[in-house]
Amino acid sequence: MTGNARQVEAVLTVDLDAVVSNWRLLAEMAGRAECAAVVKADAYGLGAVHVSAALEAAGCRTYFVAHSREGFELRRTLRRNSRVFVLNGAPAGMERELAEAALTPVVNTLGDLAVWRSCAAATGKRLAVALQLDSGMARLGLAPEDVEMIAADEGLLHGLSVELVMSHLACADEEGHPANEAQRSTFERLRARLPDAPASLANSSGTFLGKGFHFDVLRPGAALYGINPTPWTSNPMRQTVGLRARIIQTRKVKAGTAVGYGHRAVVDRDTTLATISLGYADGWPRNAGAAAFHRGQPVPFLGRVSMDSIVLDMTGCTTMPREGDFVDLLCPGQNVDDIACAAGTIGYEILSRLGRRFHRNYVGPGGTGQ
Repeated sequence: MTGNARQVEAVLTVDLDAVVSNWRLLAEMAGRAECAAVVKADAYGLGAVHVSAALEAAGCRTYFVAHSREGFELRRTLRRNSRVFVLNGAPAGMERELAEAALTPVVNTLGDLAVWRSCAAATGKRLAVALQLDSGMARLGLAPEDVEMIAADEGLLHGLSVELVMSHLACADEEGHPANEAQRSTFERLRARLPDAPASLANSSGTFLGKGFHFDVLRPGAALYGINPTPWTSNPMRQTVGLRARIIQTRKVKAGTAVGYGHRAVVDRDTTLATISLGYADGWPRNAGAAAFHRGQPVPFLGRVSMDSIVLDMTGCTTMPREGDFVDLLCPGQNVDDIACAAGTIGYEILSRLGRRFHRNYVGPGGTGQ
């Protein structure tokens, strides 16, 4: 971290070495398949520019974003020969910009396909496209009848080069769920009706379902960032983030003192309190009854999480805290999945909500504080 630690309220540390290590583990599992990287939502909140630069240096050549804006930002960082797929397709009126930036839309409807085909005709160039098939999630993708129309009329792909045929698993985080094999089988059947092209089905959890789900391109996202892709067993991925917050006030209160909004917490003994500069405006879940760690020792939250602050019970600390000290919230003793469990949500939501008010500290290849 650069600068005086007392000048910042909270610090999010992103371990780029750990992100790269996670990608390499998945790439090794991929065997002959390519391991891509899903860096949508600003790399799940960790910083797509920093993460993608580190992954590209490690050998990753294919990236997925959700929106075209994310793709344009990524293009300013990545080499031209790295592929960027836009999962939500080309926004109306921006087809030429996508083509000029060498961004490949993932087509989900016949209407999307017609628009991209028209763009190819207008530019006189053969444009890359990815086709997403709905294999049983009913969220995005070409329906089976759409696939049959494309199979029956080769003109629907005129001027286009199909770079990828893909689908998405709905239940990959449930190892034995019958929908996994049903989707794999449906995907096999539908893609056989289309021109021969590389295929992609496995997300983070899908990578661990076996070689039959790997096809040609893996699309891990959450696993890259340390979220457990195998909730049925221990986490094989390295943790990638740390979060620290500064103590902005300490005080001693008497037994019977009510703490925080709604006076939902009342201490039953004389208590040492510490208030830290972090709250739900920073993306910390309001309903996560978690703990912080002071010099490795857990200290519980007291009362409700506020917009900009949380109160901690420091009474049992071996070393008493001082104003200006930092406590850890994401650390070896408490990871993203732990917080998600406490908040009744998933690690994806926790990471992607972490606020922009944090000082960002990137460690590892090319890492610099920001």
